Amino acid sequence: MDLYRRAMERIPGATQLISRRPNRVAYGVSPVYAARAAGARFWDVDGFEYIDWISAIGAILLGYADPVVDDAVREQIGLGTIYAVNHELEIELAEELAQTIPCAEMVRYAKCGGEACAIAIRIARGVTGRDKVLFCGYHGWHDWYLAANLAGDAHLNAHLFSGIEPIGVPRGLAGTALPFVYGDLSSLGELLDRHRGEVAAVIMEPIRSEAPPPGYLQGVAKLAREQGALLVFDEVSAGLRYGMGGAQQYLGVIPDMAVFAKSLSNGYPMAAVVGRRDVMEPSARMFISSTYWSDTIGLRAALTTIREARRRDVSGQLWRFGAELKRTLDRAAAESGLNVRCRGVDVHPSLDFAIDAPELKGEVTTLYIQEMAKRGCHGYASFYLNAAQGPAELEQTALAARETFSLIRDALDTGTVPQRLECSIQQDAFRRLVR
Repeated sequence: MDLYRRAMERIPGATQLISRRPNRVAYGVSPVYAARAAGARFWDVDGFEYIDWISAIGAILLGYADPVVDDAVREQIGLGTIYAVNHELEIELAEELAQTIPCAEMVRYAKCGGEACAIAIRIARGVTGRDKVLFCGYHGWHDWYLAANLAGDAHLNAHLFSGIEPIGVPRGLAGTALPFVYGDLSSLGELLDRHRGEVAAVIMEPIRSEAPPPGYLQGVAKLAREQGALLVFDEVSAGLRYGMGGAQQYLGVIPDMAVFAKSLSNGYPMAAVVGRRDVMEPSARMFISSTYWSDTIGLRAALTTIREARRRDVSGQLWRFGAELKRTLDRAAAESGLNVRCRGVDVHPSLDFAIDAPELKGEVTTLYIQEMAKRGCHGYASFYLNAAQGPAELEQTALAARETFSLIRDALDTGTVPQRLECSIQQDAFRRLVR
C-alpha cells in the first residue's frame, strides 16, 4: 500500500490497467504489487505467496516463467530484437497462424488487444467504405469504441461499468459505435436495418463464460453478411484456451476477421489481426504502421507459445482441469451449506451466489475475494485458467473455499456480512453483454 500511495503521486490512476487497480479486488487485503512469479503463483512485495486465479488478466496461458518460451526469448535476445529491416519470424508466425486459425489467410501484428481491435475496425471501414460499427463486449480504450458514450444514454454503462466519460474523444464520432445485446438476434437485425448500408463491421466477443444460445452466432453471421458488414470476432480473452483454432473453431462459426492477443504469447506483448485474404489484402494501402509491431521478442514468444500449446494439448488440459475445479468448488459449497454454484464453460468458470439483493451480493462477493486472498488465492469470483495450475492449486483452493464459504454462510445467517468486511466493496470489474 506504501507503493500504491507513491504511485498515486506520479502515475495518473496509479496503474496502467484499470483491472489492476486494487479496488477491483479486496482493497487493502488483496495483493497490489508483485515481486516475482513462477508457474501458477506469484509473490508480492511483502513476501506473501498467492495462486493467481486471474492468470495475469488472462495473459498467461502456459504458466508464469514458462522455461520453453523464456529460453526461446532469451536466445532471440542474443540475436537482436529489432532491426532496420524485416525478419523471417514475421512470415513464420503468419504461416503458423494461417495453419492454426480457420479464418486466417493473411495477418497483421500489434502489441495488445485494444490496439489490434482498432486495427481491425480501421480495416473494416477501409474495405467497406462505411463508418458505423456495431459491437458487443469489451474491445479496448480507443476512440472508435469510447465513442459509444458520446450519446446521452452512456451505452458503455451496461458493457463495462458506470461513469466512463469519453473525455478527449472527438464529438464528431457520436453515433458511430452502437452496442447490441448478446443473444438477441431480433434486436441486432433491427439495428442493422436502421443503419442499412452504413455499418462497416459487427464486432463481438463470441463467448466468455457461457455458451451462446443455439444458432445465435450463425444468425449474427448471416445478418451481418446480408447487409455487407464484416463479422469480427474479438478473441483477445478467448483465443487458444478454447482450442488451437480459437473460439471460432470451437463454436463452428468462422468470422471475416479475428483479433488475438492474450493467450497468444504467454505474457509477452503480442497481438494479431487475422482474416480472409480479400478483407486483409486491401490494408496494404491503408496507413497502419508501427516500429514495434514486428519486434522479434513478441514474434518468438507467440510462435513458441502456439507450438507448445499444441504439443502439450493445453486446451484439453484446461477443459479437464476446469471441470474438476467446478466439481471441487461445488462440493465445498455443499459441505459448507452455502447456496453458491460454480457455473459457466469449463475453461472460464465463475461462482454464482444465490442472492437477489444487489448490494448484499456485492458485499458477499467482496467477502469471498477478501477471505480467499487471506488464504493465498488471488482472484475474483471467476477463474482464468492456465496450464501450470494443477493438483496443489486445486487442493489449496478447495480448503480455502470450504473455510470461506462457511464464514460467508455464518455471516449471512447472523446478518453480519458488512461487519466481516475489512475493505471497501469491490468495484465492478468489466461487465460484458457477453456472459
